[in-house]
Parts: sequence; C-alpha cells; structure tokens
Amino acid sequence: MSTELSYSPRLRTGVVLCGTGTAGAYQAGALQALVEAGVKIDVLAAHGTGAMTALSAAIDGGSRLWDPAGPWTDPRLRRAYRWRAALRFGIVGIMAMVLLLLTPLLVVIVAGLAYGLSLIAALVNLEGVSAALMAAYRQMFEFLFSPPVLPTILPRAVVFALLIVAGVLVAAAVQAARHERSRRKFRGAFWWRLVGTPLDGDEPAATLIEALWKLVRGASSAPRPSAAEIGRRYVDVLTDNFGQPGFHEVIIGVHDLDARRDLVGAVLPAQARSAFEMRREGAGAREAETIDFTGPQRELIVEFLAGALRLPIATPPRLVEFPADSYWRGERHRLCDRPELVSRLVDELAAIGVEQVILVSPAAPPATPHSMRARPADLRGRIGEMLRSVETAALQDAARAATARFSGVFVIRPDHNPIGPFDFAGAYDEASDRQRTVGELIQQGYADAYRHFIEPVVATGERIEAI
Repeated sequence: MSTELSYSPRLRTGVVLCGTGTAGAYQAGALQALVEAGVKIDVLAAHGTGAMTALSAAIDGGSRLWDPAGPWTDPRLRRAYRWRAALRFGIVGIMAMVLLLLTPLLVVIVAGLAYGLSLIAALVNLEGVSAALMAAYRQMFEFLFSPPVLPTILPRAVVFALLIVAGVLVAAAVQAARHERSRRKFRGAFWWRLVGTPLDGDEPAATLIEALWKLVRGASSAPRPSAAEIGRRYVDVLTDNFGQPGFHEVIIGVHDLDARRDLVGAVLPAQARSAFEMRREGAGAREAETIDFTGPQRELIVEFLAGALRLPIATPPRLVEFPADSYWRGERHRLCDRPELVSRLVDELAAIGVEQVILVSPAAPPATPHSMRARPADLRGRIGEMLRSVETAALQDAARAATARFSGVFVIRPDHNPIGPFDFAGAYDEASDRQRTVGELIQQGYADAYRHFIEPVVATGERIEAI
C-alpha cells in the first residue's frame, strides 16, 4: 500500500533513526545531508546505535559523527560485538586438545610417508637413502611410543588443557555474576552461566560513550567522569540551549527485559514534556515506561545509551539501577535494544505533536526475485543477517502505520547495503566485487538522503509516495 503525502518546512518534524551496529555510520551521513540542505528538525528519536547519533546531533555535535576521523571509523570499533574473550579462549583450547588427540594419527601418517619414501629409494637403487629412512622411521616410533612420551605425556597434556579451558569459563562466569551485581538468584543449571551470551557487549559502548563525553565537555580537558555525571552534564547542555540552531529535542527507546515493556526516555521542553508524560488509555501506568531526563533521573541517559547498544540474546543486557524515588523504586533492570522499537518511537512522536517524520535506516527494502545472495556460514554473520532482516520488516510496518498519523512520512534507506551490523572492518560486496568500508557507508547515507528525500521533495516541493 502506498499513500501520497507532502512535505512542508513549516510543520513540526521528527527524524527517527533505526538500526544496529554499523547503522550509526549510515545515519550520520544521512543527517549530514539533512543539515546541509537546511531541513528543519525539531525532534530526534532513536533506538539501537541510532541513540548515539541522536544524542550527539541533538547538541550540535553531528559534524563529529560524519567526520572521516569520527567515532564510526575509530579502529577500536573493529572489536565491537566480537566473540566473548572466554569463548574465544575456550575455542582455541578445544582446538589444541583436538590436535593433541590427533597426534598419534599424525605420527602414523608421517611414518607411513617415511616408509613409502624408503621403498621408492630402494626401487631406484638408493640403498643408503632407503636404509637411513627406515632407521629414522624405527627410531621415531621407539621414541614416541615408549614411556614417558606419547603414552604418558599426551593424556596429561589433554587433561591440563581441559582444566585450563574449564577454569577460564568458570572465571568468566564469576566475573559476569559480579559485574551484573544482581540481587536475584540465577535460575537454571550453572553451566548455562558458563556459556553465557556469545558476543561481547563492551564495545561499541565504551568508544561511543567516550565520544559523547568529548562533545559534552567541549574545550575542557577534564577526565572522563562517571556515566551518571556525563548524563547530568549532557542534559544541562541541551536544556540550556533549547531553541538555538543545532540543538534538538531527543527521545531514546530501549527494551526492559524485567519489566517486559519498552522504556522511552526524553529531553523535551515543558510543553512537549506534558504531552509525553500524559497517561494514555489502555497503556497502563505511563510513569512505568517513560523517563524524563530533565528531572532527577537525568543521570540515566548514558545508561539508556549503553542499553540501546546491547543486542537481544546475542550480548549481555545492560544492568541499570533506577533511583529509589522513581516508579521502579531502586530496582535493577536489564536493558537492551529491540528492532521493532521504531514503531514505538513513531507513536511517541505523534503524541508530542510531530506532524511529519523522516525515517532513516540502513536496512535495504525487501528482496525481489533473483536477488538472493550467499548465506553467511558463521554464527555471528547469521545473527547480523537476522537483525538486518527484522529491521527491514520493522521499518516497513512502522512506515505504513505512520501514514495514518502524519501529514508526511518519508523514508531514507539504501537500495543495496552489503555491510552488516557487525562489519565495522568492512565487508565484501558481491554486487560490485570489491571491499566496502564503514566510511563508504557514511557517504552512502549522505547520497541516499539527497536521492530519496532532498532532491525529489525538499528541492522541488513535489508530492511523492511515502512508501
């Protein structure tokens, strides 16, 4: 279904940033184009990696995002969402044990080759070479298969490697339990804690929070404070500059695993804040799912950013402790992203009076016949493929639903994007038969914003199809 809708610079406009991982680079390029074209932006709403893009752009820090030396090209992001260190070590240890167990077979293969070469040497009348090979063959077997070499050392080496792997996994589980600081009991077998989640959640959060702090501190050389202090300073910077060029209202969405609901935090001026906090029919306690970052809970804004960067199931969620005087009364909840949050953000924008929305996502449109590509074989690649596929479907649903609530709905997305959510080091593109980089993804977002929105809509003022 498609609906013709028009754009007007006089209407209250919201930009919704969707996507995970490398999506932030695409969003940065699209925002650069919107800013250069003078597109009026009133509210930035985001989930996933878009939370960093929205928070930075809301305090006039967008130029840092699309800078070639900005955070999205930081070499440290190549470690983002990689396999957990304990699992990497465990895999290496298991491979070492397999090689140790195969050692006797390898010895037999080498001995067989030596025996075959000695026979060939005897056939071509190289008796000295043949005798030397047979003697070496006999000496090797006598050395390896008599104690204390293979029969005694090999089993001990295998057991020792197994103990090291088990010790590393147990230590990782204990460290994870201490890091989570949960007061609740862990339900289920202990070995599930040993396995844990497959991907590490520390990056890109560490690098992106540091980049946000550099924006907040400005020219100051002060060392990085706690996450709570960064949140307080961020809100002060934004609220003190509401109405100034380059400063925008901002809404961040995360999913609360313990509350089993989405949480939405916002920095809004007084009028929009009243509409944001207003109770809605059939939605339950509004204060259970909204956080006003301009109030006492402003220190949670960085926690929301860190939670938005955590993936469901694949990474450990972000454990956040709510203030004792909040609705959740000091409880500790686990936060993560949810690809379908784009629809929730669209609802929040409609509630605070936004009249037209621009959806920005790195997820290409649904596939058509004869557009299938090679499937990723590794688990990490399959997780990324699943996330991007869900993002595509979620964007389609949100855009269709939004046409009934806004006077204009516009989508900026690539026609083709070979870079997956975890490909911070770049990816091979089958369509162009070359390696694509995250820097090129920024350029692609910039070009797509002009091609899909600025040139056909802003520059000409013509009516276009929204979807």
